[in-house]
Amino acid sequence: VQLQASGGGLVQTGGSLRLSCAASGRTFGSLDMGWFRRAPGKEREFVSAVYWSGGRTLYADSVKGRFTISRDNAKNTVYLQMDSLKPEDTAIYYCAARSAGTSNRPYEYWGPGTLVTVSS
Repeated sequence: VQLQASGGGLVQTGGSLRLSCAASGRTFGSLDMGWFRRAPGKEREFVSAVYWSGGRTLYADSVKGRFTISRDNAKNTVYLQMDSLKPEDTAIYYCAARSAGTSNRPYEYWGPGTLVTVSS
């Protein structure tokens, strides 16, 4: 599975960005998709996930109510709509994938990341 994230950039506090992650190499509908981020000097952390059918989503407490994950299986793409951005959201955002039905296992596939910078 190849993953390519896009949509990162520089935005002011309170602004919005939408990240996209295009997947190839496997049937997209058989994959659970997730977003993670790594802020400067910090460990990588979970942000959000959407299961293969799109019927179940998960969010980190730090982004709940501000970020929305969605997927379009026809376009092999997962999105992360980020609203009300804060400086602490500044990070490299990574798209990840794993086989459906393996939620007890780490994500198998990772993209190269896209940088999000929120200025104060």
